[in-house]
Amino acid sequence: MESLTSRIHAVQSPIIPVVGELIKNSPGTISLGQGVVSYNPPPEAIEFLPKFLDESTNNLYKSVEGIPQLLTALAGKLQAFNGIEINEENCIIVTAGSNMGFMNAILAITNPGDEIILNTPYYFNHEMAIAMAGCRPVLVATDENYQLRQEAIAQAITPKTRAVVTISPNNPTGVVYSEAVLRQVNQICGDRNIYHISDEAYEYFTYNGVKHISPAAFSNSSEYTISLYSLSKAYGFASWRIGYMVIPKHLLIAVKKVQDTILICPPVISQYAALGALQAKEEYLKSHIGAIAQVRQLVLDSLNRLQGLCSIIPANGAFYFFLKVHTQMDAFELVKRLIQEHKVAVIPGTTFGMDDGCYLRVAYGALQKETAKEGIERLVQGLETIVRS
Repeated sequence: MESLTSRIHAVQSPIIPVVGELIKNSPGTISLGQGVVSYNPPPEAIEFLPKFLDESTNNLYKSVEGIPQLLTALAGKLQAFNGIEINEENCIIVTAGSNMGFMNAILAITNPGDEIILNTPYYFNHEMAIAMAGCRPVLVATDENYQLRQEAIAQAITPKTRAVVTISPNNPTGVVYSEAVLRQVNQICGDRNIYHISDEAYEYFTYNGVKHISPAAFSNSSEYTISLYSLSKAYGFASWRIGYMVIPKHLLIAVKKVQDTILICPPVISQYAALGALQAKEEYLKSHIGAIAQVRQLVLDSLNRLQGLCSIIPANGAFYFFLKVHTQMDAFELVKRLIQEHKVAVIPGTTFGMDDGCYLRVAYGALQKETAKEGIERLVQGLETIVRS
């Protein structure tokens, strides 16, 4: 039978499996590619699993939006860490990861042909979700330091615009947006009667005294702010697939329709593990993120040797640096050569919508100090060899 085409044919293919295959074919490669952490969930997460097993009804479907005890724990975390009060104007939905939260939001607020504003470089799964929904991503370039350009965002809004997406701390650049900038973007959304989708998956990963800001904490923003969170990063929960979203109450029915159709309910055993993880002592996050901060400094020190060969923007969040390499080479070709000739993997910037030059995303969250040092040395030497040859 001849292959039928669908809207999915227009969606870019995920890059991580492609790079993963290249790594598999080049044994010994150190990956600076995928955005994960090296550490495991806190012991409290595992300790809560018997509570799931003790109740036989936990093998049945549960509430679409999440089990009540996890919703209560998340409400406490949002109040304490994010300054977001859960009240009659908003609500929490537990999801199978924050990517699902984003898809829920897009399907709930759009019709095919609508527009969503993404700031470039964007997170590729956001762009993919928008395309899958039959909507159009409108791309707005950030400035030379990958910071938001509020006036450009405002100018990009049309009658078809349904939301502006921000990611802070940012994937792929690692930059953190200031409270003033986020307030301005949030206000633009409120004034223009569109949604502000705030992806905060890396909320705990900030350095040098920089603080994370949640736009949903701003006064009078509950009606139009959608916030996305994840346990994948800070709690080492990548495969457990637990995220959550804070949405305006008027979107609850629409989001529940989407989630019930795709998922029915988040995996209940993972919700119990998440409930346990939220009981972890403060030292758990502090020690692990402190270790990543040390790796970050080591990586930055090595990357600074590439001044003149690359533009390296200081980034105080997440666990990424986004390099602009001063070369005419295609970014994916450079990535292939780095893997095949120097056994180090990074992600090409074209995946994040950057096709006006050669960009690379360097991820360091999954590495211990020793491995990070070796990996970044391979990257530095590889770039020096390939680009200068």
